[in-house]
Amino acid sequence: MPLEIKVPVLPESVADGLLLDWNKQPGDSISRDEVLVEVETDKVVLEVPSPEDGVVVELLAASGDTVTSGQVLATLEPGAAASPPPTDSVSGAKVETTKSGEDPLMGPAVQRLVEEHGIDPSAITPSGPGGRLTKEDLLDFITNEVTPTEGGGKSESTAPAPQAVAPAPKATAAPASVPGSREEIREPMSRLRQTIATRLVQSQQTAAMLTTFNEVNMGPVMALRSKYKEDFEKVHGTRLGFMSFFVKASVAALQKFPLVNAYIDGTDLVRHSYQDIGIAVSSPRGLVVPVLRNCEDMSFSGVESQIREFGAQAKEGKINLSDLSGGTFTITNGGVFGSLLSTPIINPPQSAILGMHKIQDRPMAENGEVVVQPMMYLALSYDHRIVDGKEAVQFLVTIKDMIEDPARLLLDC
Repeated sequence: MPLEIKVPVLPESVADGLLLDWNKQPGDSISRDEVLVEVETDKVVLEVPSPEDGVVVELLAASGDTVTSGQVLATLEPGAAASPPPTDSVSGAKVETTKSGEDPLMGPAVQRLVEEHGIDPSAITPSGPGGRLTKEDLLDFITNEVTPTEGGGKSESTAPAPQAVAPAPKATAAPASVPGSREEIREPMSRLRQTIATRLVQSQQTAAMLTTFNEVNMGPVMALRSKYKEDFEKVHGTRLGFMSFFVKASVAALQKFPLVNAYIDGTDLVRHSYQDIGIAVSSPRGLVVPVLRNCEDMSFSGVESQIREFGAQAKEGKINLSDLSGGTFTITNGGVFGSLLSTPIINPPQSAILGMHKIQDRPMAENGEVVVQPMMYLALSYDHRIVDGKEAVQFLVTIKDMIEDPARLLLDC
């Protein structure tokens, strides 16, 4: 009896997802735990693996469809083996089962490009799984259509050049890689990018957002890190970075100024007795913000280990949905990309976000003398409906004081 393969159970905060390209087609063999298809939600991409070895019987949804939690996507005949393709009785060569001139399989993005360029997809040899036409196949075909080969002639897919002296007619579409090209390529935004766009606009439209700035001398933390980083890594199995200092300093500041850790719900003000801090992490699909739970109870090594684990999961697209929900405060570090100063946008419904930036040597006046110090600009964007300017400034100064004198983090003062 065929098995049903369903969309994984989605959390309450995720209503649906977008079905990406299928990795298998009806009649294809598939192994246990092999990914059949992926579902892109507004937070992460979920893999849908095969529960058993077998053969795909039927696909019940198309690439690009919106699917919901528990929806049946395909059926699988467990234990079956795919039939080998027919061969020529004389030569033994595989017989092409697709009709000549038949359009290959393609996803919605590739279909859109085909229509925009007026290309016959049956003229392109697909390289994707199951005979699927990929975007790379299409761009390679366009390039060969308009770009001479290394031998000076045209590719096989291009009609022979006219013998007349007059120049050949200008191509209607040129690939983006060709100098002087003015082609515009339109592709759909990912669900993650759509959600980021919606939430950022929502934040600016619903919060009375204001940003206050300060600068911090990173010398003491850098000296402490340099002195103990090898011992720290030997004992805890993870490297000592700067983020753990800012997380622990933020916890102390949030406890001292609890309104920065609160949010508005209708006409109510909701205060948190815990500090769940989101750490903005870059991934190939966009920015995600996994949350460190109960940071007030975490050690420096626990913070560093969890952040590194989130970073690795983000690169692989394997962060759990539960790790992206909630959060009472957020820290973002544009300094890793070279940002010197910025005004971060609040992650609703939170009331504040801390922005870290690039560490840069600058001349500073100390005790009447000019001294070069490694300085970092800090930015705190906050919701002025909840947090007054005085509290916001004092909150940022608290973080500055603790970073410039890390002993305060141990003495809780």
